Amino acid sequence: MIHTKIIMCFQKVPWLLDLGRLSLGFTNGISGYLVPIYIAEITPKNLRGRFTAIVPLMTCWGMSSMYVVGSFVSWRTLALIAIIPSILQLPLLSFIPESPRWLANVGRDKELESALLCLRGEKAYISDEATDIKIVAGMVALLSLGGVNAFTYYSGVIFVSAGISSMIGLIALAAAQTLLGFLGTIFIDKSGRRPLLLVALAGLCFSSFLTGLSFLLKDYNWWGEGTPILALIGILMYKGSFVVAVGIPWLLVAELFPINVKGSAGSICNFISGITGWAVAYYFNLLTKWSSAGTFFIFSAFCCANFILAATMVPETKGRTLEEIQASITHSSQ
Repeated sequence: MIHTKIIMCFQKVPWLLDLGRLSLGFTNGISGYLVPIYIAEITPKNLRGRFTAIVPLMTCWGMSSMYVVGSFVSWRTLALIAIIPSILQLPLLSFIPESPRWLANVGRDKELESALLCLRGEKAYISDEATDIKIVAGMVALLSLGGVNAFTYYSGVIFVSAGISSMIGLIALAAAQTLLGFLGTIFIDKSGRRPLLLVALAGLCFSSFLTGLSFLLKDYNWWGEGTPILALIGILMYKGSFVVAVGIPWLLVAELFPINVKGSAGSICNFISGITGWAVAYYFNLLTKWSSAGTFFIFSAFCCANFILAATMVPETKGRTLEEIQASITHSSQ
């Protein structure tokens, strides 16, 4: 990440900026997958959901901070500022232990003695693992197709298009994401993953529809004084719901898959998430030229499909160790 941001900061030709952005996408994709998996493997079952949920909360908080800072400095300066957190993380990596589950899998028993837990290495059948991969891959794809990158990359543009001050909107957005993300970290181990995921997906569906409705009313010059407020509520609700929902599919990757397929399963899900997210970000401007309201209604439909998928296919994993989850999957497949 450090060398990528340096390239982006000091480049003089467009292709170097493209190269830097491509490299940043790869590194973000790898770290965005590995960090929740690692946290899920080293934390006790009663804290696993809460600690994993902190990742998207901190991510959204960091992005919101960059939105605000970016309003006052150039993009080159912003890229330089973004190097600081990466530099601070480097020495901290020497203090984190290896995943005890990975140590157990490769037979490093001596090192395992100092790790948190020992594994029993039970495995589910390949057909069941493939089904789980399809479910989680479908969830992350629908989450991206639900417009998250559009809301993330074009928040300021959406606010201005809806008749709202970009600065006011971004500050309100940062506050909403922080508040709801904090609440999500509290309730994920109390209410369970599945109920919280369903509530968040329902929020994404409704808020996308609300945002689309605000643009539809604006197009027909109905309720002119109320449409900016409606759009603001929709965007804040969407981003707040997203920060609650985004970490749960990756937590399920850590919980549902045995260690021997976890890397492959996570890579597949991460690749699908990246491709669909890129497609949404790339075509968003073209879609809004066609119809702003229609674009957000499409996002709402994808979020609704994700809600149906989660309601019918996603199991509850709250309060169980990773070994217990794998044992139940193995037992149900026999």
